[in-house]
Formats: sequence, C-alpha cells, structure tokens
Amino acid sequence: QVQLVESGGGLVQAGGSLRLSCAASGSIFSINTMAWYRQAPGKRELVAIITSGGSPNYADSVKGRFTISRDNAKNTVYLQMNSLKPEDTAVYYCNTQVWVPGGSAGNYWGQGTQVTVSS
Repeated sequence: QVQLVESGGGLVQAGGSLRLSCAASGSIFSINTMAWYRQAPGKRELVAIITSGGSPNYADSVKGRFTISRDNAKNTVYLQMNSLKPEDTAVYYCNTQVWVPGGSAGNYWGQGTQVTVSS
C-alpha cells in the first residue's frame, strides 16, 4: 500500500504565492516520476512533472511562474506557485509512479487540494 498526502492549498489573491507538498508513504522501493495535475470544471491539465533525476517539465500555462521540485530522502514532491492568476484556480493532484518491494510498479494519486485565486 502506498499513500500520498497533499497539503498547502488555499485561497490567495492574484499575484500571490502558494506552495503545495505531496508526501508518499508506505511500501516503497523507489519512486520514478512525480507530477502535479490540476482539474478545473471541464478541464484537466498536467501542470508539471519531474523525473527521478530531477529534470522538470512544465505546461506552457505555468512556465516561469511555477517550480516543481522533489526531496527523494523524504519521498516528497513540491510545487511552488508564484504570480498566481485566477485561471490557476483548480483542484491540484499529485501523481507518482512507484516501484514497490517485489518488483511491481503502480501509479498513485493524492486526494487533491483546492487552490483558489481571487481577482
């Protein structure tokens, strides 16, 4: 069993910042990619993804404003969100690819955290 626990969402004014965290726990051998998605009404988007080696990629809509990072010792991925815009409002989900002891791999999701940006 692998669990992902997210934290850090909330309400912020446009131009403000938030930092999301997602910690993985449980029966983990290693973690491959870690990513953040967001779900707004009628739209789901991959926001950012980071490889096990630390190489990030971003959606065009957040480039230059968001930064994804990870702490492999803590099995945690972060999303630093700056210069937030009302269109960033969504439920944010973390997603990881995890290898568990025994050699099998699985794709796991966090519970989601609401980010609301007011204008």
